[in-house]
Amino acid sequence: MTTTTVGSPEPASTPGSARPGTTGPREMRRVAGASAIGTGIELYDFLIFGLAAGLVFPQLFFPESDPLIGTLLSFMTFGAGFVSRPLGGIVFGHFGDRFSRKTMLVISLVATGACTVAMGLLPTYATVGVLAPILLVALRVLQGFFMGGEQSGAFLMVTEHAPRGRKAFFGAFVTAGSPIGSILGIGVFNIVAVATGPAFTEWGWRIPFLASAVLIAVGIYVRLGISESPVFRTMAAGDKVSRLPLAGVVATALPLIIGGVLVNLGFNLFIFIVNSFSMSYGTEQLGMDRNDILLSGMAGSFGMLISVFVAGWLADRIGLLKVMMAGAIFQIVWAFPYFWLFDSRDVGLIYLAVIVAYIGLSFVFGPMAAYYVSLFKPEYRYSGVALSYNLGAVLGGGLSPSIATALLGYFHGSAGISLYIAIGGVLSAIGLLITAKQVRRSSTETLGD
Repeated sequence: MTTTTVGSPEPASTPGSARPGTTGPREMRRVAGASAIGTGIELYDFLIFGLAAGLVFPQLFFPESDPLIGTLLSFMTFGAGFVSRPLGGIVFGHFGDRFSRKTMLVISLVATGACTVAMGLLPTYATVGVLAPILLVALRVLQGFFMGGEQSGAFLMVTEHAPRGRKAFFGAFVTAGSPIGSILGIGVFNIVAVATGPAFTEWGWRIPFLASAVLIAVGIYVRLGISESPVFRTMAAGDKVSRLPLAGVVATALPLIIGGVLVNLGFNLFIFIVNSFSMSYGTEQLGMDRNDILLSGMAGSFGMLISVFVAGWLADRIGLLKVMMAGAIFQIVWAFPYFWLFDSRDVGLIYLAVIVAYIGLSFVFGPMAAYYVSLFKPEYRYSGVALSYNLGAVLGGGLSPSIATALLGYFHGSAGISLYIAIGGVLSAIGLLITAKQVRRSSTETLGD
């Protein structure tokens, strides 16, 4: 890594130590709101693919397979979008650390949405044969690449603007984008499914994908109106921008990268079983009504939308590690009850399983922005956060629906999936322990806990 330090007005030798002028309350609200809206739009794009993968893609793009194999292939396509995320994170992290946090966020939003709209225009297997799933996979990989720069960049934008002692709370505006995207995605899917009826499988499924064009326009408007990260402005003004940020973070913070990977791996493992695999499991394996499963996910997302702010507020007061460790322990404890309730086929108990899962996982997810930003120095922070966060997403969320489907076939029941979820919680806890010393140090210096 080559980093120049001539004329820097603030030292940046430790994570979070750059202290430029504070962001005013009005601008802070704009940054937080823009991050929530932008991340929500991109999570909408990403999630509706997961819903379609469980509900319609097996029939439309993999029709010659038996139902379980078709679902597995569909979820493998879903996972392909995660595989490209680390590469996208590296590219966006490099340019975000060198040139602009804000510009990278605008580019990732536009490109991710364009891929989503293109998916809504794809021909199916019945029209073009094997070319259909090939095009679907290609667009999913591209979408994942551009998504790789989104959430990590939004983490930085909000927390680098946020005042001392409130970084976890304001960071929760970014994580709130996930339930916002879920609510939008599930809501649009449910409305379109009801409105189009039997035609949903034929053409109705395309509407949620095409609707992304409207959301992109909204996202561009709100993101162009915010200011560049004050931490980045300070680095640029002092000529402290790293020329090779990825090399710097790998050389100096590899254990922190590994810990960050494990934290997000465990979280993503469970959340994508809840919001993607459960849709397919409930309808195809348990014979439940599709609307009941979709609406349980929407109810859970509303619960998460509130609880991520509660978790962020608590993290600012009692510490990131305590709150996030509670969330990891919850995952271990809830792994088996989640599927016991689901397997009852009782709609009320399924709602309970899903809502409690979303709320409990918020205690890992809500403080994530402040957690990841606390791990890395400002000059290679975007690269470090993007690499660790997205590798965790690949190994967790990218694989979990496919692994859960395979475990279901092998064990002929949900017990193997529950064990898999519990192991994910253990991995998150291990990641928190690996990074504990650095998080405490950075919290003392920058978070004001």
